[in-house]
Amino acid sequence: MTPSDTPTTPISPDKRLRPITPTGHFMMAHPAHVLALGFGSGLSPKAPGTMGTLWAWGIFILLQHRLTEAQWGWLIVISISLGWWACSVTAKHMQVLDPGSIVWDEIAAFWLVLWLIGPTGFWGQLAAFALFRFFDAAKPGPVAWADQLYHGVDPANDPFAWKKAGWGIMLDDLVAAFCTLLVIALWHAW
Repeated sequence: MTPSDTPTTPISPDKRLRPITPTGHFMMAHPAHVLALGFGSGLSPKAPGTMGTLWAWGIFILLQHRLTEAQWGWLIVISISLGWWACSVTAKHMQVLDPGSIVWDEIAAFWLVLWLIGPTGFWGQLAAFALFRFFDAAKPGPVAWADQLYHGVDPANDPFAWKKAGWGIMLDDLVAAFCTLLVIALWHAW
């Protein structure tokens, strides 16, 4: 190991991250941006995660009687796989490891919750929304662990840093979805 390989070596100015604030123009510049930014719901100046979750709920209501259980399952599997790609690409282009404006993670995870608790009415879905937002925003225990898992990656030295960041973006919301489902299951069992 040479002295230049040590972790204390300062990053050269051309390798430092230069965060980009997303706009409508940025979103429309790449299909991954459109998906990751939740078709614009992530551009909300306030509470983009909540806006993305509301967008997911609205789309679920529109499609819940049009798709079969199996089609919902495939939609969610594809949403998670495609979301990993879209979140990786968009985070790299924004030069931010976990941008708040990326909301596809909330969308895919909340679809998973709504699919697995169904069929249920408005009040059941509202309770799921409140629980999911609590776990996603407060990040207790395992959600915090998943959220921090890839925050330490260094894009200047790790060629897979953005792919890890994309998976990290998706993972904490999937853990929040699991916690939401666990609370709902315990509620029903009690």
